[in-house]
Amino acid sequence: MEFLRWYWLKDELAAFARERGLRATGSKDQLTARIAASLGGREFVEPAARPRPSGRQLSGPLTAGTVIPAGQRSSQVVRAWLTEQIGTGFHFDAAMRDFFGRSDGTKTMQDALDHWHATRSGGARDIDGQFEFNRFTRAWHRAHPDGARHELLAAWRDYRDRPVDERGRI
Repeated sequence: MEFLRWYWLKDELAAFARERGLRATGSKDQLTARIAASLGGREFVEPAARPRPSGRQLSGPLTAGTVIPAGQRSSQVVRAWLTEQIGTGFHFDAAMRDFFGRSDGTKTMQDALDHWHATRSGGARDIDGQFEFNRFTRAWHRAHPDGARHELLAAWRDYRDRPVDERGRI
């Protein structure tokens, strides 16, 4: 299908979905699948919505012994405490979002700290598919360590303007 041969920004997908009278929310992958199904004359079955945690969320003050309730979100309160403990390099990456998403009410903030430190080794981690620009940027910088930003952006535009199946290595 021609539609799937091209790279689309999420905003472009949402606008296209609205033009076709389709739901324009969800992840980039969901939008792509919804539009592709519509263009192909197929029914799109919406994925089951994950229930939002309705339970207690941490509100502070936090300590290493604070128990993380089931369904705790990656909140600003949690971010502030972890940044205080780890430093400004802390961020909710996939490993940390997964840790909190799987919280079952038995882990503590110390466990979260330990998880952060345990997941920092091992070099660069995979970047999820929906972050194609980030994956491209990492690969481009590996291939062009002294490259300038304007060169990166020109290479990205060239890469993005080609169909997916005609893209070569970066």
